[in-house]
Amino acid sequence: MTIREYNHCVDKCSDGVYRFLLKNTGDSELARDLVQDSFMKLWLKRKDVSYEKSKSYLFTTAYHTMIDHIRKSNRQGYNMDEREVGKLEGAGNNYSDVKEVLDEALDRLPAIQKSVVLLRDYEGYAYKEIGEITELSETQVKVYIYRARLFLKKYIVSMETVI
Repeated sequence: MTIREYNHCVDKCSDGVYRFLLKNTGDSELARDLVQDSFMKLWLKRKDVSYEKSKSYLFTTAYHTMIDHIRKSNRQGYNMDEREVGKLEGAGNNYSDVKEVLDEALDRLPAIQKSVVLLRDYEGYAYKEIGEITELSETQVKVYIYRARLFLKKYIVSMETVI
C-alpha cells in the first residue's frame, strides 16, 4: 500500500472504525486510542496489506486491539469509572427513548454478539467478512447475530423496559 492509499484509507475508514469501537466500549477516549493504535498497526504493515484489503484488515485489527485491551484491563483488576457505576445504578430506570433502550440492550449482550451485530447492522459487513474479522466461521457469525437479534427484540418489546 502506498502512502497515498494509506491516507485515503484513513479518510475513508476512520469514522466507521471509531463508531464500531465506541459502540463496543462505550468510552469515546478509549475508542479514539484504539482507533489510533489500529491505524498505527496498519501503517507498520502497509507494505504487506493491499489497499483493497485495508478496510477489512483495519476492522480486524481494531477488533483484536479492543479484545486485547479488555483482557488486559480484566487482568489488572479493572476499576469502574463513575459513568459505568451510574449505568449500573440506573439499570432499573424506565426508558421511553428507543435509542437509549437499544443502547442499554446492546450493552447487555455478550461482547462477541455485540461485535457481530454492530459489524452487520451498523457497518454493513457481509457474514463472510465478519467471520474474517472476528476469526469465526460464517455459520457461527449467523448464529451469534440471530441470538443477539432475538435478545434485542425481547429486550426492546419488554413492557418493563418500555414503560
